[in-house]
Amino acid sequence: MWGFLLSAMVSFLGVGWLYYKELKLAKDKLLVDNPDARKLQRIPVPVRGGIAVFFGVACGVLVADGFFNGVENLLPVFCAMLVMMYVGGLDDMLSLSPRVRLFIQILVILGMIWSTRGCVDSFHGLFGIQEYSWWIGVPLTVFAGVGIINAINMIDGVNGLSSGLCMVYNMSFGYAFMMHGDVANAVLAFCMVGALLVFWLHNVFGASSKMFIGDAGTMMMGVLMTWFVIQLLRQDSILMTGYNTSLCLIAMSLATLVVPVFDAVRVMLNRMRKGLNPFHPDKTHIHHIFIIFGLSHSLTMITIILMDVLTMLVWLVSYKMGASQEQQFTVVMIVGLVLVWGSHIGLRHIKHAYKPLMERMRSISLSGDPEKKHWWGAIRTWLDSHEIQDFSEKEKLETRLDRKFNYRKDD
Repeated sequence: MWGFLLSAMVSFLGVGWLYYKELKLAKDKLLVDNPDARKLQRIPVPVRGGIAVFFGVACGVLVADGFFNGVENLLPVFCAMLVMMYVGGLDDMLSLSPRVRLFIQILVILGMIWSTRGCVDSFHGLFGIQEYSWWIGVPLTVFAGVGIINAINMIDGVNGLSSGLCMVYNMSFGYAFMMHGDVANAVLAFCMVGALLVFWLHNVFGASSKMFIGDAGTMMMGVLMTWFVIQLLRQDSILMTGYNTSLCLIAMSLATLVVPVFDAVRVMLNRMRKGLNPFHPDKTHIHHIFIIFGLSHSLTMITIILMDVLTMLVWLVSYKMGASQEQQFTVVMIVGLVLVWGSHIGLRHIKHAYKPLMERMRSISLSGDPEKKHWWGAIRTWLDSHEIQDFSEKEKLETRLDRKFNYRKDD
C-alpha cells in the first residue's frame, strides 16, 4: 500500500514542479487554445496541461518500478500514451484532420494488441458468449478503443470535467486491479490520479494559472482507458481468475465510462442523422446543454461526475444483490440512457416548453454556485500567486496575447 501511495505522491509532486514551467512556456510561445463559436472560453488559454500530466505519471511509475515486480510490462501502454500525447499536441497546434487522427488511433491500438498479444476476445459468459476468434476480437477492440479515445476527447469542454472523470475512472480501475493482484496496472492508475489532481485543481480553481489539458491530454487518457478495458475483458483477465463468474466485466467497464460513451454515441448519431460527419464539432454535448440551461462550469462538472459515480454505484449494488451478468448489463444500459440521454432530452424540453421553470432552476443554480463562495476565491488566489512573481513579466505576456488575438479579459 505504501508503494502505491508513494508513487502517486511522486506523480503529484512531479506535475506540481513542471506545471508553472509549462504554463510560462505556453504563454511565452503563445501555445494557447483560442475561443471560437463552439468553445466555452472567452479568452485564449494555455494548452500544455497534458505534457505536465504525462511527466508526473512517468516519474511515479519510475519510482514504483523499485517497489513492485512487473511494472516493466507497462512499456506498450507507455509508448501508446506517448504517441497519442504527441499526436494530440500536434492537433492542438495544427488542427489535424479527423481522418489523420482516426488512422493514428487505429495504428496505436493495433500496436498495443500486437505487443501484448491481448485484445477483447471474450464476453466472459455475458449472453452465453465466452471466448471467440481474434478475427472478431481485434476489430472489436479497435472499434471500442477508437470510441473510448474520442469519447474522452469529446467530453473535454468544461473546466475540470475530463480530468475529474478520468480521476474517478483511474481510482475505480486501480482499486479493481489492486484487489486482484494486477500491481502494474494498479500503479499506473493511481499515478495517473496523482498527476491529474494537480492539473484539475488549476483547471477548476485557477484564473491566470489555468491551463487546458488539450487533445494531447485527452487522447493520452483515452488510450489509457482503452488499455484498462482490454486488460479487463481479455480472455485471461486477472479479475476472472478464480473469481465469481457472475461478475459482468462488460457492465463494469460500461458503468465506469458511461457518461462520455453514451454522450458520444448520442451526439454522433444525431450528426449522422443530419447528414454531417460524426466527428463534426458542435455544441450539442451534455456539458453544453447544462451550460446553456444556466449551470456554471463548476456545477456542470460536479453534476456530470456524480451521474457517472451514481451509475457505478447502481451497477455495484446490482452485482452485490446477485444479479446475473445479463441483468447487470441491462441495469447499466437503462441507467446510462436515463441519466445521459434523458437529461439531455429533459433539459431541452424544459428550455422550450417551461421557461419560467427554467429561469427558476437557473436562479437556484446560480445562488448555489461554489464559484461565488469565499473559499473558492481563496484557493484561486493561492494557486495564481505561484504563477509569475514578476508583475512586469506577467503584464508583458498578457499584452502579447492581447495584441496577437485581440481579446481582452473584460470582454
